[in-house]
Amino acid sequence: MRQDSFDAAQTEQSVLCVEVGKEHLRFAYLNEQQRVTGLEDFSFPSLLTERSLADNLPAIFQDHPVLSAGPWQQVLVTVNSPAFTLVPQSLFRKEYASSYMTLMRGTPLPPHEYAHSFAHTDEQIVSVFNVEHRLANYLAGVYPLQNITFVHQTSALIRASAALEKRLVSTQNLLLYFEDEFVTIILRSNHALRFCNRFGFKNPQDLTYYILYVIEELRLEPYSVNILLYGEITPFADTYAQLSEFLPHMSFGQVPHGLRFNGDFDDLPEHRYLSLYGLCLLSE
Repeated sequence: MRQDSFDAAQTEQSVLCVEVGKEHLRFAYLNEQQRVTGLEDFSFPSLLTERSLADNLPAIFQDHPVLSAGPWQQVLVTVNSPAFTLVPQSLFRKEYASSYMTLMRGTPLPPHEYAHSFAHTDEQIVSVFNVEHRLANYLAGVYPLQNITFVHQTSALIRASAALEKRLVSTQNLLLYFEDEFVTIILRSNHALRFCNRFGFKNPQDLTYYILYVIEELRLEPYSVNILLYGEITPFADTYAQLSEFLPHMSFGQVPHGLRFNGDFDDLPEHRYLSLYGLCLLSE
């Protein structure tokens, strides 16, 4: 989806936002007015999903008019690695990043990965997560001597949830983001982040159990809590039908405050690409 023809001469005033997952690659780019001027979504064949992330990228990046362009003002990259944790900023020590990951995983990081961190200053937390060396090296080769920032997908969602609060009347909102048999759950209460975690599920029944368990642990009322749905979910999905039996105040979310588009993007479901939109907002 592009608003107009891509002008490679304008990349130095533009920001490239890339989302790399096990089953997909998505990217968007913003011009100097912070307007989203293009968005593309690629899915990897199922036989390729067990490969390293770096193995799947060259076929897309090579000769692509946008991804092979540059230099960019900034390159933001989201990774959807399974291991991440959030550490209070006052307790975080960069030299202990690998130790945080070992504590969370129960085992040390394998040699082909390293611990990376990203600070959410407004939230007073630091996200710690794992990145593949090969992925980082590949992107450094594609965008040499450029400002590349890695964040975890949950960081993009946290940023998006903060922007969404500006459009919501309710002071307590539960956000559910669905992708690749995972759901990320974020709770904001009075504009403060109270909860962020991710759960894997294989069927709608498991999903419903996890969400209701979190709601109970957070001492919320399932029949009154305001719930926003994002990501890979539609009103016709089995997961939606199952959840609606227990959570009557569900609605599909809108694009977060702070992003601008034009009419060319009207056909995109507003709830579909929240993590990519959140990544774009991190460029502010």
